Amino acid sequence: MSRSALVGNIMAMLVDAGFAVSDRCSIRPKSFDLVARRDEQLLLVKILGNIDGFDGSTGEEMRRLGGYLNATPIVIGLRTRDEDLQPGVVYFRHGVPVLSPDTAMDMFVEGVPPLIYAAPGGLYVNIESQTLVNEREQRGWSLGDLAKQLGVSRRTVSKYEDGMSASIEVAMELEELFNRQLAKPVDVFEGTEDIHEAEPTPEDPELDPDDAKVLTVMATAGFEVHPTLRSPFKAVSEDEGSNPDVLTGHSKYTKAAEKRAKLMASISRVAGTRAVYFVDRAGEESIEGTAIVEREEVRDLSDGEELRMLIEDRSARTLEHA
Repeated sequence: MSRSALVGNIMAMLVDAGFAVSDRCSIRPKSFDLVARRDEQLLLVKILGNIDGFDGSTGEEMRRLGGYLNATPIVIGLRTRDEDLQPGVVYFRHGVPVLSPDTAMDMFVEGVPPLIYAAPGGLYVNIESQTLVNEREQRGWSLGDLAKQLGVSRRTVSKYEDGMSASIEVAMELEELFNRQLAKPVDVFEGTEDIHEAEPTPEDPELDPDDAKVLTVMATAGFEVHPTLRSPFKAVSEDEGSNPDVLTGHSKYTKAAEKRAKLMASISRVAGTRAVYFVDRAGEESIEGTAIVEREEVRDLSDGEELRMLIEDRSARTLEHA
């Protein structure tokens, strides 16, 4: 299957699952392929045939964006160099959960979350620890009794009951022994740090000197500006209070700039942000919801509220005529 077909299939699957899906990101470099929202679930989705192509820099960018936008970064892929990704298993690459299309289909469309995750050494399952304690005590078994049944140490059983994950083989043996499900679903949206080595969210990258003038305008207006490296926008500008964040871009006004502004508008509609694109000179004030602002207009701007109103007014003007 070509990557283009794979992306199309994943987009269709997410729509079937009730997600609003942004336009596909076809601008390079890119850390994600699309943004999808269903109720409060916001996803940043990277789609790959071979997940070995997912590098550390991209993982860091997706995790940073997830923090800025309150979104879950995920990768959906078909295989690694050595094997196909197994259905029902969550993998991890550079701190980002990785799913096969079948696993994503089960989780998003069928509402069946994965129970297994891959980690160094094999496949593992989170055990419902209190249920395990209850089942053991109901039978009048000691920790040692259960340890003998499993062929492990008493200390290991104690760790299972304290919340330690078990290998898939042990989990299956426990479920057969007690005749009930003990595996706890893997929460891809929250709590994944509990099942793999937690990595702190990477620091913001250094500001590119070419972006400094424009992004300084946003900072002076009171925004907390987070530069990006591999996104269709130059920064995410976090606004104070309950105001939406602003995807922020800039360049000369060209056909490529128009394309980028349209993509930023699509992402903003799904992510619940606003978007602004600074240019040298422009023939229009907005593109599909992305406010277009000439640099000259904000050169001497000292009141942050004026800039907020300018962005909001131009964004709304396009949407009113859409």
